[in-house]
Amino acid sequence: MSVKVATGRIRVGKYELGKTIGEGSFAKVKFARDVDNGNHVAIKILDRKHVLRHNMTEQLMREISTMKLINHPNVIKIFEVMASKTKIFIVLELVNGGELFDKIASNGRLKEDEARNYFQQLINAVDYCHSRGVYHRDLKPENLLLDSNSVLKVSDFGLSTYSQKEDELLRTACGTPNYVAPEVLKDRGYVGSTSDIWSCGVILFVLMAGYLPFDEPTHMALYRKIGMAKFSCPSWFPPQAKKLLKRILDPNPLTRIKIPELLEDEWFKKGYKQASFTEEEDLSVEDVAVAFNVSNENLVTERKEKPVYMNAFELISGSQSFNLDSLFEKQKDQVKRETRFTSQCPANEIMFKIEEAAKPLGFNVQKQNYKMKLQGDKSGRKGHLSVATEVFEVAPSLHMVELRKTRGDTLEFNKACENSFIHKYMSHDIISGSKFCRH
Repeated sequence: MSVKVATGRIRVGKYELGKTIGEGSFAKVKFARDVDNGNHVAIKILDRKHVLRHNMTEQLMREISTMKLINHPNVIKIFEVMASKTKIFIVLELVNGGELFDKIASNGRLKEDEARNYFQQLINAVDYCHSRGVYHRDLKPENLLLDSNSVLKVSDFGLSTYSQKEDELLRTACGTPNYVAPEVLKDRGYVGSTSDIWSCGVILFVLMAGYLPFDEPTHMALYRKIGMAKFSCPSWFPPQAKKLLKRILDPNPLTRIKIPELLEDEWFKKGYKQASFTEEEDLSVEDVAVAFNVSNENLVTERKEKPVYMNAFELISGSQSFNLDSLFEKQKDQVKRETRFTSQCPANEIMFKIEEAAKPLGFNVQKQNYKMKLQGDKSGRKGHLSVATEVFEVAPSLHMVELRKTRGDTLEFNKACENSFIHKYMSHDIISGSKFCRH
């Protein structure tokens, strides 16, 4: 595998890397293009040293192998795995419609038929995974993506487990607290399939209500409420939906509804379409082993002499529903985790001004090329706020600046952007005459 640099871009094998479209604690996801056929994909990039330092090799090999063995239209597809001496590259299906979480955050609760349709797709995916011994264990709207046709795709199997024995109890308490089943919180062992069903029930409630069924200011109060399955449905829930939710959000995993029963439920069956796809034979995970084998690596040289160039497709796909108006126009009253604005200033001047604005606000700044990490020194509602910043070249005299929340509370990020970052940028000549957007 070779890595080449051309026009400010990095090339890995046959893939040309573009802008970062996602970032987490242990990896980042970049937009990429297959130079052989022009197809667009997403590439998840893992730092090998970080993986080894945190003893994550076995977990990540399990995650990647799990995804390669899953072939379903409602589950993110993994195409191949490559490696260099310093990084592991996972080539994934590109999904442009954003997270289901964003749809709820932007528009509030969904209409009954729309909520049911997404729930049906989720159950189709979960049922398929369970039939292959795969249990997700961290199902939540943030891990449910939508493509341009509103087809739901389950992602992030980082907390999944693969087990051939359904009666084997899992003992790792993981997942997001608001969506986790009571038996998981008690840490006395649990069955992966029934805990996933509970999480699906919480997701259904959120889709139809626009808020969580279990939500308390402290973990102790939250766990107590979940343990008793203490929740109430809003008045607009139809009786059949309320009845189904009571059966799904049953605190006793032994009596909780199973998927075969759920598939026969009257409310669930309305407009139901079974997933149609062709099974792939001889799915291989050999490239996964190769990616983690030191003897099969090639050296990687990554170098950028100017900001990454953002082409028209990336510019459009960065906007929800491919609507260019929302890319450069401010949208009010939306809770978003990304902020963008354009500037005609030189890239190095933009970087300097951002650093100048961030430091007085208590952010520690780390710079590399035309990227910057801003780490808050104060702990907020969900820990320290962390913001990733990158400057892209849209045209020779026009740059786009993107700020993404990578850690911390989304509302705190929005407040920082509204009251501090963007306000300060707007007061400088750095973006004089430019436009601003929220995404």
